[in-house]
Amino acid sequence: MGSQGRSGPPGNGGPGEGEGGEARKLQEGRVARGKRRKGKGKGKARAGQGGRGSGAEGKPGPQTAKEAAGPGADAGARACPREEAEGGRSVEEGARGIVKGVEGSAGAGKEAQGREYGKKEEWRVRARRREGARPGRAQGRGGQAWADIAGTGVAMAAAAGEEEEEEEAARESAARPAAGPALWRLPEELLLLICSYLDMRALGRLAQVCRWLRRFTSCDLLWRRIARASLNSGFTRLGTDLMTSVPVKERVKVSQNWRLGRCREGILLKWRCSQMPWMQLEDDSLYISQANFILAYQFRPDGASLNRRPLGVFAGHDEDVCHFVLANSHIVSAGGDGKIGIHKIHSTFTVKYSAHEQEVNCVDCKGGIIVSGSRDRTAKVWPLASGRLGQCLHTIQTEDRVWSIAISPLLSSFVTGTACCGHFSPLRIWDLNSGQLMTHLGSDFPPGAGVLDVMYESPFTLLSCGYDTYVRYWDLRTSVRKCVMEWEEPHDSTLYCLQTDGNHLLATGSSYYGVVRLWDRRQRACLHAFPLTSTPLSSPVYCLRLTTKHLYAALSYNLHVLDFQNP
Repeated sequence: MGSQGRSGPPGNGGPGEGEGGEARKLQEGRVARGKRRKGKGKGKARAGQGGRGSGAEGKPGPQTAKEAAGPGADAGARACPREEAEGGRSVEEGARGIVKGVEGSAGAGKEAQGREYGKKEEWRVRARRREGARPGRAQGRGGQAWADIAGTGVAMAAAAGEEEEEEEAARESAARPAAGPALWRLPEELLLLICSYLDMRALGRLAQVCRWLRRFTSCDLLWRRIARASLNSGFTRLGTDLMTSVPVKERVKVSQNWRLGRCREGILLKWRCSQMPWMQLEDDSLYISQANFILAYQFRPDGASLNRRPLGVFAGHDEDVCHFVLANSHIVSAGGDGKIGIHKIHSTFTVKYSAHEQEVNCVDCKGGIIVSGSRDRTAKVWPLASGRLGQCLHTIQTEDRVWSIAISPLLSSFVTGTACCGHFSPLRIWDLNSGQLMTHLGSDFPPGAGVLDVMYESPFTLLSCGYDTYVRYWDLRTSVRKCVMEWEEPHDSTLYCLQTDGNHLLATGSSYYGVVRLWDRRQRACLHAFPLTSTPLSSPVYCLRLTTKHLYAALSYNLHVLDFQNP
């Protein structure tokens, strides 16, 4: 019965059914192999595309076994149950149907691989087109390294493109506008001539129109005329530019602070005991006397502060240094011990020699010649040559104590400022070669109107100030009997020192409360006054020095600075 059950009629599931079961197993094995082959092809397609799924949108799409086998396998699978149901067909026909289904499945797989390869190539073409527009984004696991390299290259290309755009924008801003008023299409020489008639305010408004006009109105030629009429802009009365490295427009901006008195006060140095300091400026260095020493300090870049450690210390006098000048890399100093000291700035060479019987109040040096004035009522001429140091060339009897002295820029004469007690004029000019009196300036000085400071502004003009509370401007080409211009100190204070920018600005230092006054030489009234000390610490201003941005004032206890660049 068991054998009959296993070998029943074909229609009832006998031997035909056993053979059909083996055929089904064979079909299932081949379908599984086709499925694995299809899965490998799909993995390759995914690696080539760098996507996460299939299809144009890259979304994962689950596939059944029937979809993976393709239409051929589906037909074969439909054929096999029909043969089993009929039971009259042979195993060979069923096997042939299965083979045909597998072949159809293989053909459908190749067709699917071809479609996905085409999609992959189309994606690569689109990616190349997008590389120039934006950095590539790495997608998928297989193309990660390629995407990183491509993204870096695209980023570098984008950065280079931005630099080229910036350069092009700069060229466009510097270039003249293509469209606009007909005035812009005129030659630059003619535009410069037209704009030269504009004042400072009009030029500033014109610079706000566009970038090209901003660049055009920054030309130094347009601002030279305005700068020469401004206070302390770096131009002399003859039009010589003393600061060619600084744009003229920037100097005009700072000059407005001088005109309006806008500044910031500060203290550079302090002393514990009262001093009578004198100072000189050279490049970015400050030289100042303290007791019997001369110290050299270096300015910081802002010009309103000093490096605390001095660059050098120059000694040699037994008493206080009364006065000193810088000439030919030398410091020539006058001391209260009656001696003159010669110091080389960049070495330790120092020479001192006895010059006068009493304290040497003033000294000047130009062209290798030293002149000195003393309390002993004499002025002397000395050579600066190393082999002749200490050899007096001329001794001049001034009949008065000499408080100030200055050599003419022509090196032909020098002027002395005395106490005005033994002579009717405190200002006398002497021949430098012979030591003879050439002329005296003024004739209406009251007794005791001593001149404490005198300076040549040009070979024929000079300025003086002193005990009579006046600043006087002398022009030797017009008259030596009367000054051309004078300014009176409003509070009748003695004027210890003066300084000028060589053009319109004049600064004076008073004897009380450390008052520094600024004057416009085109008018008689004082522009501004800056008291640098309070009532308990009243001090004269012993020395003044100025640049286009700062004013330095030396008092008894402090060295003050007025910063006009950053008020």
